[in-house]
Amino acid sequence: MLNVSVVGATGYAGEELISILLAHPQVRITDISAKIAKPQKISAIFPKFKGRIELVCKEPDIKEIAAKSDLVFLALPHTVSMDIVPALLKSGKRVIDLSADYRIKNASVYEKFYAKKHSDAVNLKDSVYGLPELYRVKIKDAKLIANPGCYPTVSILSVAPLLALGMVDADSVIVNACSGVTGAGRKIAESFLFSEINEDFRAYKVNNHQHAPEINQELSKLAGKKTEIIFVPHLLPLNRGILATVYLKRNGQSKESGGKLTELYKKFYKKEPFVRIREEGDLPRLKDVVGSNFCDIGISDCGENIIIIAAIDNLLKGASGQAVQNMNIMCGFPEGTSLT
Repeated sequence: MLNVSVVGATGYAGEELISILLAHPQVRITDISAKIAKPQKISAIFPKFKGRIELVCKEPDIKEIAAKSDLVFLALPHTVSMDIVPALLKSGKRVIDLSADYRIKNASVYEKFYAKKHSDAVNLKDSVYGLPELYRVKIKDAKLIANPGCYPTVSILSVAPLLALGMVDADSVIVNACSGVTGAGRKIAESFLFSEINEDFRAYKVNNHQHAPEINQELSKLAGKKTEIIFVPHLLPLNRGILATVYLKRNGQSKESGGKLTELYKKFYKKEPFVRIREEGDLPRLKDVVGSNFCDIGISDCGENIIIIAAIDNLLKGASGQAVQNMNIMCGFPEGTSLT
């Protein structure tokens, strides 16, 4: 039995982690913590857990967490994890970090977008980007997983086959992605009040979102050259889910028809249990994936242009579900355990 701790348990991602882990037959949750005014049973904070788990959620105590855990999930705000990870790794624990602290390998880029100097350059260098579809082999032996962001997950999976095979112009990728409000985390802010979000739809952080450098980093690896996309996120008046529309231009070597492109995607993701490729002309919607760990991808052939439509649940494949998927790979469990 694997003993795990969840740090940051009171956020949306932490709540989802607990739900998934409670259903995992080879995992035992041994410690739950968060920034909290006073210790409370997690079942008092989230009544749906009553009778299922009665651990007390309290302020994190790193020594106690390390003593009780084999593996630690960090579902903390950005810029916090790097203060905790070194001690956990030094104590021999494996860590899956859901924040951005170990995703961006260039510390100066991280500092630009997150407005804080990175304090753990050694572990930043050794962290593994936790996108199983691209890095499964590295994930298996990793000590520290940088769990990808929600927008990067759907964006990278959408275009990976075409960039890896050199079929599109890497300098003209446009990602238009729309997310539910839970993507911003559980916090009090005027812009996230019901009356501000309901019956509205807006773009924000146009081509300046903190997930853009993460996407650029991974797409540059796939393309074999520096790649900078145009990325425009939008806020949907919904709780959860991301629908991304990606626009790409063919290069001179690409003459694949829509049907062949679909087959190309199916072949590329043939062994990936959580990527589903739609038939030609069949495009995904949020209802198809919300509540699941799947990424659904549809392809539209528009002559010189290719349009990819992809959908995920931002709290599952975009966060906690993918974190558990990574845990399953790291620990040798069947990859879909408690996720299917």
